[in-house]
Amino acid sequence: MAAESPENGYLFDLYRRYIGEPEDRTDVYLGFGLFIGGIALAAVALVLFLWSNTLEPRTTEHVRWAQPAYAIVMAALPITMLGIVVLLPSERRVRYASVGAVAVTFAAIVGFLIAYPYDWYGVGNDYTAEVVAVYAVGMAGLTASTGAALIAHYLDMARAADRVDAEDDESDESDDESYSDEEIRRDIDQAMDGVELSWGGVEKTEHSRLTFSEDEFDDIDVDVQATTTRSSGVDSQVAGLKGLKGGETKTTTSSSTVDDQTAKLRELREEQQAKEASSSATESESAVSSLLDRIRALLTRN
Repeated sequence: MAAESPENGYLFDLYRRYIGEPEDRTDVYLGFGLFIGGIALAAVALVLFLWSNTLEPRTTEHVRWAQPAYAIVMAALPITMLGIVVLLPSERRVRYASVGAVAVTFAAIVGFLIAYPYDWYGVGNDYTAEVVAVYAVGMAGLTASTGAALIAHYLDMARAADRVDAEDDESDESDDESYSDEEIRRDIDQAMDGVELSWGGVEKTEHSRLTFSEDEFDDIDVDVQATTTRSSGVDSQVAGLKGLKGGETKTTTSSSTVDDQTAKLRELREEQQAKEASSSATESESAVSSLLDRIRALLTRN
């Protein structure tokens, strides 16, 4: 049963930060309890050992403080490592192996309490080697189970990261495939809305204006001749329009006859020719008048 986050407090926040989502409340409390308890026992053993060193060696008073110091520090290390195994999301057999290894180390601690100081380190029957060997076997098994739990945890984290990356890739692919042709066409139409272009792709302008500066006619001889441009016919105009449209082959059907269309085109052409001739004559007259004024001003100045 997964633990609920609002009621758990600091320990569960710490567990989620460094390990992951806890599966059981007991694992969190027991694991942190063993881990912190082992560290506390090591601190107590250090204080007792330092105090025993102030006393005369192998005296009753020294043994009274040194014996529990050695026994507590021997128990602190396996308890701390067992806390790590309980905290990690390891398998049951790994935890059982860790508990068995801790039991072996505690058996060695009991042997030490019995042997020290009268049968220890060259005194009496000297059971030092036996006690140390049993303790080493227990610590070896505990180290192996702790390493297995750590490796399994890191492998789980790697697999979880791979699953997250795979899900992200699948979501990206699904997002890329979710756009249809109709949606893309609609987006293009919305983006081009309000843009006015001619058939050739050039922005259309609605003015016809010619501006001259008076300084442009200085030291320039102007020989103005009116030219007349004639249309090359209806067929050439239609071909030119098709060229501007970029090869578009769309056909438009008119309800009027060929004679009506020809008459309208003729009238339109005559109106355009009249406007061009009038505009050219006006511009020529203004240019000649401006030139004559400049010549008259020069003559008057001389």
